[in-house]
Amino acid sequence: MKQRILTGVIAAAIFLPIVIFGGLLFTILSYILASVAIYELLRMKRISLATFPGVVSLLLLWVLLLPNQYIHLLDNLNISKVELALLAVLLILSYTVITKNKFTFDDVGFVILTALYIGIGFYYFIETRGTTFEGLNYISYALIVIWSTDSGAYFIGRAIGKRKLWPEISPNKTIEGSIGGIICALVIVIIFQFFVPMEESIVTLIIFTVLLSIFGQIGDLVESALKRHYAVKDSGHILPGHGGILDRFDSLLFVLPILHFLQLL
Repeated sequence: MKQRILTGVIAAAIFLPIVIFGGLLFTILSYILASVAIYELLRMKRISLATFPGVVSLLLLWVLLLPNQYIHLLDNLNISKVELALLAVLLILSYTVITKNKFTFDDVGFVILTALYIGIGFYYFIETRGTTFEGLNYISYALIVIWSTDSGAYFIGRAIGKRKLWPEISPNKTIEGSIGGIICALVIVIIFQFFVPMEESIVTLIIFTVLLSIFGQIGDLVESALKRHYAVKDSGHILPGHGGILDRFDSLLFVLPILHFLQLL
């Protein structure tokens, strides 16, 4: 527990100022975090980042992460993200022939989906933050929803949790804890609204918070399912006491794209 707390304090001391500052430094941090996350996920399936599919997936990830303010770099090449993604698919499919199917079609699907899953999530991490104070407010809001949901689910689940939420995937999570996490997120967000007023009405914010809390928990369960399927305890060991980058950002990879879609409604 001491190691977990110490790691959390050090990580927060590095992470939060960069989030607040934003700009190019935040974009670079996002690229680093996403690159570590794709390394962790590929390693679960025993695919090295130093292989041809690993390199292509990393390059695809970097393209997907490219913020809108730098999209002109691709425009100058007269190519889009979708076209580059298609090129990556064709290259990795060709690799199955070169390896005489030792690298299979299933492996291709895993590599491409890995790049999309991590790339899209961290792309919205960059885009949500943007360069404005409004972006900082939305990033803060998303993090508060995730952290309050996790904390509420943990403590309420331990106190009164009896019915298992999804024992085949995460045996310690309970239905009571899950509901408690949503309630905790609502309470904290309402308090947050008084100090940092959001553009949305309180009713809209409540609806957003409930949905984001649910999808944040789904994101956590998705990563738990991956770890259980590939028989690993943590995605990595870069954060002592916390596991890997994917362990810490699994909920965020779901919450930020959903937040974006909700704002389009």
